[in-house]
Formats: sequence, C-alpha cells, structure tokens
Amino acid sequence: MAGVSFETFGCRLNTYESEVMRGHAEKAGLSNAVVFNTCAVTAEATRQARQAIRKARKDNPDAQIVVTGCAAQTDPAMFANMPEVDRVLGNEEKLKPESWQAPGAERVQVSDIMQVSRATPNMIEALSERTRAFVQVQNGCDHRCTFCIIPFGRGNSRSISLEDSVEQVRRLVANGYSEIVLSGVDITSWGADLDGAPKLGRLVTRILKGVPDLKRLRLSSIDSIEADAELMAAMAGEERLMPHVHLSLQSGDNMILKRMKRRHAREDSIAFCTELRARRPDMVFGADIIAGFPTETDEMFENSLQIVEDCGLTYLHVFPFSPRPGTPAARMPQLERDVIKTRAARLRDRGEARLDAFLAREVGAMRQVLIETRQSGRTEHFAQVKFESVMTPGAIVTARVTGKGTSHLEARLAA
Repeated sequence: MAGVSFETFGCRLNTYESEVMRGHAEKAGLSNAVVFNTCAVTAEATRQARQAIRKARKDNPDAQIVVTGCAAQTDPAMFANMPEVDRVLGNEEKLKPESWQAPGAERVQVSDIMQVSRATPNMIEALSERTRAFVQVQNGCDHRCTFCIIPFGRGNSRSISLEDSVEQVRRLVANGYSEIVLSGVDITSWGADLDGAPKLGRLVTRILKGVPDLKRLRLSSIDSIEADAELMAAMAGEERLMPHVHLSLQSGDNMILKRMKRRHAREDSIAFCTELRARRPDMVFGADIIAGFPTETDEMFENSLQIVEDCGLTYLHVFPFSPRPGTPAARMPQLERDVIKTRAARLRDRGEARLDAFLAREVGAMRQVLIETRQSGRTEHFAQVKFESVMTPGAIVTARVTGKGTSHLEARLAA
C-alpha cells in the first residue's frame, strides 16, 4: 500500500482529529502506514479496534501500524503488547506535527493527559469523504460521571478560542461546506477556561454572524443543564441553527442519575424540552440513554422508558451498560447481562416507534436536504432521506417528502 490510511472509531471529535493527523502525516512524508484512532467509551469499541488492527496486519504485513485515540490513551500497554502494533501515540501526542516526523522515535509516546491545560487549535481545510464538516471547539471534561472513562482519555475541559473557532468554520465554508457541526467532549462547558468565561451561546451567535455564508449549523450532544440564555435564544430563533438537539440524558430516573453523578434531574430534562419546543415548535430531540446501569430496578427502568415520551424524543442512542475498569460504576452491584439486553431492546423498540411516528408526520412536507451520497441526505431535523434520482453530494436541495421506510424518508426534488 502507498500513503497513509486512517480507521476512525467513535465520536465526531475523533473524525476531526483524524483529519489533523492526516495533514501532519502527509507533510512528514509518511507512507505505507495504517493509523487507528480508537474509542474507549465501551468495551465493545475497544474490542472492535483490536480486531481491526489484527486484520490490517494480516492484509498489510509490511505496513507501519500506529494506534492512538482514547483507548490508546487509557490503556497504552494493551496495544503496545500487541505484536501487530508498531507505535502507540497518546491523544496529546497525536496532534503534534513532530510525532509524525520521527519514524524511529520511541515506540510508545503517551503522556499524562491530565497535565494538559490549554487547547491547541489545529486548522483543517476539509474532511475526507464528508459533506458536513465537524469543528472541534472543546476537548476534555471536568465532570466525573461514574460510568465514564472518557475524562481519563481526554483530560480536563479546555476550549478553542472564539476567534480560532470562527476562523475554522470560515475556512471550511470557503472550501464548500454548507453544514458545520460544533463538536467536543462536553461542548456546553465551552468557554469556562477562557477570559471572561463566555458561554456556548456566545460562540454560536458569533459564528452565525461572523460567517454569513454558512447555511447550516448543528451542535453535537449537549448537556441541557448547562444551556445558557443566549444559546436558548439562538436555538429558538436562528433559522440557520438546525432544529435538532441531541441530549446527554443517560437515564430517566433520579436515583440512577445521582448514582451516575449526573448534574440534572429528570424534571430538568423535561422542562428543557418543553420550553424549547414551545419556543420552536418544529424542534426534534435525540438522546443517549444507558440501559441496565448498576442497581437499576424495574421501576427505575420504567422511568427511563417514560422519559422518551415525556421529553418527546425522536432519536434514541441506546447503550447497554458496559462496566469500564477504573470507573466507580464498575465496582457497583451489577445486573445480569440478560436483564441489561432485555432493557436495551425495549428502549430501542420505544425509540423505533417514536422515529416511525415522526417519519409518518413528515410525509407531504417540503424539506431542505443536505445531500450526503448520490442518493441520500439529511433534512433540517436530521431525518435520513433517500432519492430515486442521482444527486450531487454536498448540495442542499428543496425536496417534497413522498413516503417513508422503516428508518428513512423518501422524497423527490420539488418542481
């Protein structure tokens, strides 16, 4: 093989950072290499990365295999002990140009991520094979949810400056991107470490004002308890800010939320969705929910099922609880795996029913669709749309919804 290929696991932040690494590797002249940008959010994500590494070595016996990302940061020895792996880079090291310029450097380069106190902007010009662009505005997390390993992979919260964030959006829009997704580990904490401690709402409004050619702006997963007044006003009144919000709920039961060390109650989530929908009636919500958290009773689980209705959720990301070594939740009394799987299946069924009802209501509507592939795209509300005719990826088209499938809409171009 020639050049450098990347296999990216996990979040939008990893997608953005893979592009940063791609630029560094190309400038350094690296060739015949495969880079794995790993995820540590679940044990399954780590297992998939290890499996992919073994396959890559079998398919490319002479390639240099580099492993980085959150799983490499939290457990570098695991990857260093794999005979298939040539180098292991930490999450801070992977973004430094010099890490890609010294092929004979130390095999394992993973520093203490908790010592990193400032975010370094890394500008990119494009994202490979993407029609919407992800922009990193924040990294790390100051919170310590009992189930989560990610702060130990990403470090403490740190923000990209307002000016650098706007400049990155401006560059991508100038290069033809119509939609930008603001991304981070905990983006609603953006600004807390900057002078004057601005809030996320300030960044959103400055981007919309400072980049008038930007057609569509989205937010990645947010913590609703941190949503400031300016952000609420922007979500309610800015047409270019898409009417789709993904929430980090995790549970619908107050006792489980406390045991997770979350900072909101179920009532807070319901009030947030109710207020925002009242201010912008076409707003749709998605959410992450964990099924089978330690000590979760049947009654507690029913509260999670019920919050799907109480918040009016449309898109569910359901995670069967998976204990991560080193987290407090891993030391709590665990539920049987069959119970966890059954609850996850019930949550997914509820989510599928909610999505089906939403898609049915969309039939007949006119929507602006960002074309992602030659025959599919996404509406303002993030619903997937499929077309019979061939489209131009990256374009935004006006389409009439003519029908629906099991998880997508069907549409044709408006006359």
